[in-house]
Amino acid sequence: MTIAVAAAGVRMAVRSCKLISRPSHLLSMQPTTQLTRQAFEFQINMDAQSVASQLKSSGLLRTQGLIGGKWTDAYDGKTTKVYNPATGESIADVSCLGGRETEDAISSAYDAFKSWSKLTAAERSKFLRKWYDLLTAHKEELAQIITLEQGKPLKEAMSEITYGAGFIEFAAEEAKRVYGDIIPSPLSDRRLFVLKQPVGVVGAITPWNFPLAMITRKVGPALACGCTAVIKPSELTPLTALAAAELSIQAGIPPGVLNVVMGNAPDIGDALISSPQVQPAVGKKLMAGAAGTVKKISLELGGNAPCLIFDDADLEVAVKGTIAAKFRNTGQTCVCANRILVQEGIYEKFANALTNAVENLKVGEGFSEGVAQGPLINEAAVQKVESLIQDATSKGAKMRIAREEAFGPVAPLLRFRTEEEAIRIANDTNAGLGSYIFTENVQRSWRVAEALEYGLVGVNEGAISTEVAPFGGFKQSGLGREGSKYGMDEYLEIKYICLGNMNKS
Repeated sequence: MTIAVAAAGVRMAVRSCKLISRPSHLLSMQPTTQLTRQAFEFQINMDAQSVASQLKSSGLLRTQGLIGGKWTDAYDGKTTKVYNPATGESIADVSCLGGRETEDAISSAYDAFKSWSKLTAAERSKFLRKWYDLLTAHKEELAQIITLEQGKPLKEAMSEITYGAGFIEFAAEEAKRVYGDIIPSPLSDRRLFVLKQPVGVVGAITPWNFPLAMITRKVGPALACGCTAVIKPSELTPLTALAAAELSIQAGIPPGVLNVVMGNAPDIGDALISSPQVQPAVGKKLMAGAAGTVKKISLELGGNAPCLIFDDADLEVAVKGTIAAKFRNTGQTCVCANRILVQEGIYEKFANALTNAVENLKVGEGFSEGVAQGPLINEAAVQKVESLIQDATSKGAKMRIAREEAFGPVAPLLRFRTEEEAIRIANDTNAGLGSYIFTENVQRSWRVAEALEYGLVGVNEGAISTEVAPFGGFKQSGLGREGSKYGMDEYLEIKYICLGNMNKS
């Protein structure tokens, strides 16, 4: 087994390790800077403060919830702090909303649904297109907010804005293609039709690792279909959601169509679960609670992604693809390669090449030039990664890291001999979201892709997410699909209409 670690840090206490060939040794690296530690942290603080000040003047750094088109404080006046994970410094105090505010947001969305759902698809499409245009026009400011509150490098944050805005653009286009059917009737006096209609109010609970894209991937198709939405962003990264909501207002999307509540997660979740006005519930902990009101569910729950490197793989392509699949967002994505399985004939060569690639990943604060690996989201994430490394290096093959989703920049390399063994190891998990194959053999790529029990398979490619393809998993990695034309169906009900006695004159 080999372990690679890059940028497992928070508040710039970077604890990084080179790729190693024996699990009993870890070699630490210092942050790549010529400044002293105190001077380095001072410079980071100054940069972050300068960016925050500029964002406040732009009007995009919102700190209140959005209910019925109005920016709203918590009814009890409570606030909570949002921190920069690179420095530990507070960025802003945001309103800490709860159950009562969420109920009002649901009511606003329910009222707005009556008119929004009656608009033509072309009209909804124009609103969404305007929102997309504004997201794109404010790409730099939005990226800066993401880097401030989530930590990913600015260049990567810019890519997320492009990716996230793409879901709004796609939904704007797809809104006009929600087709029904005419079914040939077995009886001459009947005509059979199928209509697709919006389900109603959508409750969207989103994570912190993609503060914009995980919202737009849900809200874009929901609004395109005629639904309205109540968004609950992560309490760690609410500022991006609020900025996007501000731009939705500027796009002219009517009050109540899009609402944002953040703060007391249990109370907000309970309100979304219990309300009979909320139809689909999107989020990991809602499935059991949603059963009480028979809600339609779409869940994206993460994975334990395998990355299979076969003997016949192109080494350069495999290393580049593995870096993309493993170290994107400092390993904090649900489709990050969690287990890198390498066939024994190429193992040493691949491990050495990956060593060099990992050593060249620049670690630092997200606003620094050339940084590829930013901080982990908080101290708990750092501790988890370090505990996985300790467990793996002390126990060898009997290790947690082969079973648990690391959600951090630690990459275990495991040997395999045969194709059948690789498939067996890859499928030996209750997760089934992302997976990756590297091989030059076309026949093998088809065999293995079909055999892998995963919703997503990248063949000779480590970055596979796109708004035009369906995103979702098998087994315990979730229900339903997001993105593409298939993702639209999660927000639609199918209605069958039978017209009888059609032969009467």
